[in-house]
Amino acid sequence: MNRDRRLILRTGVSAALWAAFGEGAPAQPAPARVAADGFRLLEAGPAHAQLLAAPAPAVPALGYDSATPGPLLRLRKGEELKVRLTNKLAEPTSLCWPGLRIANAMAGIGGLTQPAVSPGASFDYRFTPPDSGFNLYRPHAGAATAGQIGRGLYGPLIVDEVAPPARDLEAIVALADWSLDAQGQARDDFSDPVAAHGAGHLGALLAANNGATPLTLNAAPGARMRLRLANAANARIMVIGVEGVKPLIIALDGQPAEAFEPLHNNFPIGPGARFDMMFDMPRDGKPVRFVLLGGGAAAIAGETDRPLIVFTATGDPLAQRPPLAGLDANPLLPIEIDLQRAKRVDMTIAGGGSVPFSLNGATARDWPAKPLFSVARGAPVTLGIVNNTAVTQAIRVYDHFMRLLHGMDDGWEPYWRDSVLIAPGKTSHVAFVADNPGHWPIESAIPEHQAAGVMTMFAVG
Repeated sequence: MNRDRRLILRTGVSAALWAAFGEGAPAQPAPARVAADGFRLLEAGPAHAQLLAAPAPAVPALGYDSATPGPLLRLRKGEELKVRLTNKLAEPTSLCWPGLRIANAMAGIGGLTQPAVSPGASFDYRFTPPDSGFNLYRPHAGAATAGQIGRGLYGPLIVDEVAPPARDLEAIVALADWSLDAQGQARDDFSDPVAAHGAGHLGALLAANNGATPLTLNAAPGARMRLRLANAANARIMVIGVEGVKPLIIALDGQPAEAFEPLHNNFPIGPGARFDMMFDMPRDGKPVRFVLLGGGAAAIAGETDRPLIVFTATGDPLAQRPPLAGLDANPLLPIEIDLQRAKRVDMTIAGGGSVPFSLNGATARDWPAKPLFSVARGAPVTLGIVNNTAVTQAIRVYDHFMRLLHGMDDGWEPYWRDSVLIAPGKTSHVAFVADNPGHWPIESAIPEHQAAGVMTMFAVG
């Protein structure tokens, strides 16, 4: 009998939340606390992260249930998720679920779908995700969002497939970056206009889960791995190279993709993006390394390549497995998008530097009174995004999944995304079916850029 042994998030202050069960049984992280009425309990408040090697003290941070990342919320497809958020912060917050196609009232977008949750107050979220996939939960609370996420307020959420692909080990890794001062404390400079009007808040210290990189995980030679990788950083666009193996990417932003190997064995992962991939550990015992490649557009000047995750070979080789394969397509997403009858919308991002960003000539400080556009439920939409700024823009369309169109709008990439990266001076076109009623953000996935004007919304009737 094959054993289903999973590697969960590295221990630290969250050790009690990420413990594995004994050998021979399916390893599961300890669940979030559960109230008598069945709600999983998440308390947003102070936490610590061991970002520097001992005996250096842990860095004060924010987290859920005193941990960053927060507890893993894991459920089966078709299962209802009930979460009670209690705000123990000194400022309003919310609980947002990017990548989950859920009812508008439960989306947790402060000021748009609900008032932000005041300090000392609670809010109950209750919904049944229609799709399986890997996501992050995090706050969406206006100008406070950047500082809350940037100091560790996020956690992973997995809706398991009905029939997950066979694997020997599973690793769930959230990457982030931190900026520390001379005393080893996290800098509270998330409202710095230089960062807000530029690339966003970038920290020189890289973290994988609750500790500094590289994160080292052990696996037997030949073990089949499933790596669920998330970029939890505010603004850093990570270009990740893979050494020692060619992974098969099976899902992007939680949605199954037509499985593919990354070109040149590297891939960019923007803020909030999630990648699911499979690979087999080399049978010769050599390690597998995931490396942040230096010199990228969002890198700090002078950065060189740095290892993020290292899988080392330990123990006896496992039996050879069949060839890797992808996931079944999501039957709830359309096979085709009718581009001929799509509503066509253009948006231009400008500004930056010494001035706030603007979207179609307007700089937003709050949600607009009028949507950028309105469509009937089920209508196809094509969105042209022009980046007239000097930095890469990361644009997210909430609670809808997009196809990235080819240059002539004559086809699309073989995957779905909930956010896209647009290089300076470039234009990207995406298409989606507006099938979720309500008012939904189109905004930067970089919270500092949101606060600096890259935000609007659309309405689905």
